[in-house]
Amino acid sequence: MRKARVLVWLKQDVLDPQGRTINEALHGLGYELVDDVRQGKAFDIMLDDEGLDEKELLALIEQMSKRLLSNPVIEDFDIELFGRG
Repeated sequence: MRKARVLVWLKQDVLDPQGRTINEALHGLGYELVDDVRQGKAFDIMLDDEGLDEKELLALIEQMSKRLLSNPVIEDFDIELFGRG
């Protein structure tokens, strides 16, 4: 059993109104060092990966991410694997 985390965020050239609002709120709270905020989402997925090597597992998670967890037109994603090495 392993855990994967898929992090999804809007592509840099896509307007992020929620990130902009958070950025402005942080400035209002005195955190002037913040230059930009991009909001996103995270998915933690428990996997029964018996019989799969890491390359196969990553390929399947990438497929899931492209088909359901993200919108590849406007979002990027990153995959982290935890557990067995």
